[in-house]
Amino acid sequence: EKMQRRSKILKYLRKNPEYRMYYLDIKEVTRMKVSKHRRDVLPLSKAAIRAVESVPGTSTSLGLRYTTLISLMYSTATRIDEILSIKVKDLKMNAPKPSVTVIGKGRKVRTLYLLPKAVAHIRKYLNTAHGENPDPERFLFYSRNGSKEERISSKAIEKRLSMYAEKAHEKCSDVPLDLHAHQFRHARASHWLEEGMNVVEISVLLGHEQ
Repeated sequence: EKMQRRSKILKYLRKNPEYRMYYLDIKEVTRMKVSKHRRDVLPLSKAAIRAVESVPGTSTSLGLRYTTLISLMYSTATRIDEILSIKVKDLKMNAPKPSVTVIGKGRKVRTLYLLPKAVAHIRKYLNTAHGENPDPERFLFYSRNGSKEERISSKAIEKRLSMYAEKAHEKCSDVPLDLHAHQFRHARASHWLEEGMNVVEISVLLGHEQ
């Protein structure tokens, strides 16, 4: 309908000499290019978060790894690259308020407090994946196909999330089938806003300059 109305307006301007100058100006305007690979980020509901977190489980080492990762992504609202860059030394699990230190864009460091559920998963995961005396310099989420000195790839994360999304969607229709990591960051920011946190505080937690 909008396209038809636009076409009629252009036709009218073109046929009337007194308005033809406006028609020529409009024709000079180029269309804005939109990337075919652009992905709109839609916020996940709390029910969707719970559904996705429940899929991997914690009874296997692989399940525990991804349950912990998903819980950490949502708890901290960090970018996937920030999560995958976390090393054991960046965690402060024995502090009165457990936290994690992440390095964001521009090498800016920020400390983020962890939700109780994330703390429980991280403690169990550390014991299972890193042992009783974890090396502080090792990546928290290291590659299972490489060594503990290699971090897991974001591509592997996205592939695994896609698998979990299909199963979670059966439990909760709010879960999108094209689920991707950045949606957890967006969801947490949205939920902070719903819980009454102001935009400035959220901006600081997200690591935004403005």
